[in-house]
Amino acid sequence: MSQIEVDRDGAVLHIALNRPEKKNALTAEMYDALADAVEQSEADAGVRVLLLSGKGEAFTAGNDLVDFLRKPWSGLDRQPPAVRFMFAVANAKKPVVAAVQGLAVGIGVTMLLHCDLVYAAEDARFMAPFVDLGIIPEAGSTVLLPAILGHQRAAEMLMLGSPVAAQRAYEMGLVNAVVPAADLLPVARKAAQNLANKPVVALRVTKQLLRKANHTEVERAMKEEVRLVAERLDSAETREALSAFVEKRKPDFSRF
Repeated sequence: MSQIEVDRDGAVLHIALNRPEKKNALTAEMYDALADAVEQSEADAGVRVLLLSGKGEAFTAGNDLVDFLRKPWSGLDRQPPAVRFMFAVANAKKPVVAAVQGLAVGIGVTMLLHCDLVYAAEDARFMAPFVDLGIIPEAGSTVLLPAILGHQRAAEMLMLGSPVAAQRAYEMGLVNAVVPAADLLPVARKAAQNLANKPVVALRVTKQLLRKANHTEVERAMKEEVRLVAERLDSAETREALSAFVEKRKPDFSRF
């Protein structure tokens, strides 16, 4: 069974995270499959809209930290799979719609900042605990999240790592609507189909214009964040934070 399911419905390509037993925690292999799907859809003229979702009780619990610790970013002869996926979504020229239920952690939050429409189930919870894990935010979130939420609310999410419930996420502008869980995919599919039915060039140019104002700054931030994440992953502090989380113990930062 594939952990990334890709399904085509007319002009809508539905990409679903399918590792529900692990709350759709993402491995390097899953990131590569996600990047493949997004990149291939960009090259397919028959695909007009992308729809992202997760199967089971969670959208995604973020990185699979056991896999993350085994496969560091340093020393690779190619772009890390997670980074490849981030840039694929950020640079997508076609509209991207997301359907979020349950937990959306880490990349589960930051990828949404590059989506054009985001729908959340009533049980959705958004968390960005990067600092708690000894790393820093990624995917341009240090630029995009303050732009959406304002500095203080962005700091609450990125520095405190505070969870945000679905209704508050709507009120802050992080999602377009909150719907009952049973209606989540139908609502997101309908929005994706509505986009797919619109004049394709006008739609893509509109997306380009909406993103143009901060495109250069977001791209700069993404590259800087990648460099700093790689540095943090080589640090003793971050290794302690990640190891403590995996081992389900309290981290010891007294020596740092």
